[in-house]
Amino acid sequence: MDEPSMPNSSAGAPQTTPPTGPPTPPIPLAELLAREELGLRRIAGPADADLLWVHTSEMADPYPYLLGGELLLSAGVLLTDPDHYVGRLVQAGAAALGFGVRPVHETVPAALIEACDRQGLPLLEVPPETPFTTIARAVWRLMAEARHRELRRVTRAQQALATAAARPDPVPAVLHQLATQLGGRAALLTARGQELHAAGRRPDPEAAGALTRLARVVARERPGSPSSATDTHGGTHLSAYALGGGEGLVLALATRQRESGDHTVAGIAVVLLSLLAAPHQGADAAGRSAALVRMLLGASPAEVAPLLGSTGPWTVIHARRTDGAPADALTAGALGASLGTALVDAERGAGEAVRVLLGPGPEPDRISARPGETAAQARPTAQPGETTPEPARPTAQPGERTPEPARPTPRTGWTLGASAPTPVTALAAADAVAARALAHARATRAPLTVDAPTGGLAALVPPEQAAAHARALLAPLTAPLADTLRCWLSLHGSWDRTAVALGVHRNTVRQRIGRCGELLAMDLDDMDVRTELWFALRQT
Repeated sequence: MDEPSMPNSSAGAPQTTPPTGPPTPPIPLAELLAREELGLRRIAGPADADLLWVHTSEMADPYPYLLGGELLLSAGVLLTDPDHYVGRLVQAGAAALGFGVRPVHETVPAALIEACDRQGLPLLEVPPETPFTTIARAVWRLMAEARHRELRRVTRAQQALATAAARPDPVPAVLHQLATQLGGRAALLTARGQELHAAGRRPDPEAAGALTRLARVVARERPGSPSSATDTHGGTHLSAYALGGGEGLVLALATRQRESGDHTVAGIAVVLLSLLAAPHQGADAAGRSAALVRMLLGASPAEVAPLLGSTGPWTVIHARRTDGAPADALTAGALGASLGTALVDAERGAGEAVRVLLGPGPEPDRISARPGETAAQARPTAQPGETTPEPARPTAQPGERTPEPARPTPRTGWTLGASAPTPVTALAAADAVAARALAHARATRAPLTVDAPTGGLAALVPPEQAAAHARALLAPLTAPLADTLRCWLSLHGSWDRTAVALGVHRNTVRQRIGRCGELLAMDLDDMDVRTELWFALRQT
């Protein structure tokens, strides 16, 4: 039996909702069949199917281990009832069945061909000279090529939308650019369907009416409204996305075709429009929102710092709801408000953590006092008829107080992971640290985990020397292995908690840690070894 090409799902009750697909575009079955070197031949079932995964199984009933969308490869070792077997695959949502002939079966059983034709499951004949692993590699290669095309397209769209958002008329400019990228109509509607701004070719009246009705579904005029909805009307693909801010604004899209990456491009526009269309923003709030947008789109810290109005210290927080439910923009905004910030990123997609950027606390008085004089005494005194000027707030000088970092606290219903306070130039590293802190908090069931800055004995080693030592020591490890080792050590060598934190099976953790020990030629049960590795991992 060939080894599985994708990890199995855990055995258990059948899923009642379709699982989330992999972060790659689906591959049309026709593209796989076009690879002549594989020698595949469709002998039953429909010609159209989209492949999300490849899986090999010789079980009599692989239903519990399928996610849906698989090309299932089998040699029919335990095939006894083809009709029941195909029925179970269809129930599990398998995309197609690849049946390998020889050595078990000389030809594809006629009963299996009839069952696939009757139940609408594409059946491929796999010749003896084509290993199942070769088919899996071909599918992954096609997926990688499709993903690369999609990423290039999304990146170009992202840059174009960011440029449009910097124009004097940002909302119409973003809508125009979005309509150009998607090749259709983009409109900003109120909860009642009134068109505020629009760009692109207008759809026919019936499709326009259907789009307005779809927009009302997501307008959030009542609790429980979805954040997005899609529909099709007469060959026109319709989409509606609720904007953040609680004002009932909706981004409505009408396109003639729907391509891979369209939803991601639309999501970028939703974030931009939510910030740009937020009502009653002062100059300071607008600048901070613009800083968040630019950070989301990869601007350098030097560009962001002036808009944030402070070099820090800043704390990056990653958050997930404790009940596992996804957080919409309103829920994430409420979390940000409770933490005292409006810089919240909740639009990264389903299953992703909410990101919050928490700035410094109230800025202290930076007026320097002379010896024996308090800060209050150092303020200029107003003469009769004059007002006391507000002191300027330059960068803190030696001997002056700097802003205290804001301290995150647990929030009911949320699991939080926070970085240590960091300057604006190190936000990217702090973002990765916050992600690890959240994984640690979830694994230990703690409401909040805050990463501690390097201190104690480790702080006595010059940073450059520490980093060089860490690079040399950890050089044999790949990034996934290093991340697993870091997580495992932070959780005191707990296999189960590390598996929860990384979202993998505990046996996978054991295999990775065993591999780390082999590559490093170290005994990971030795406390001295663990201490040295932990020191090195803290430098990366």
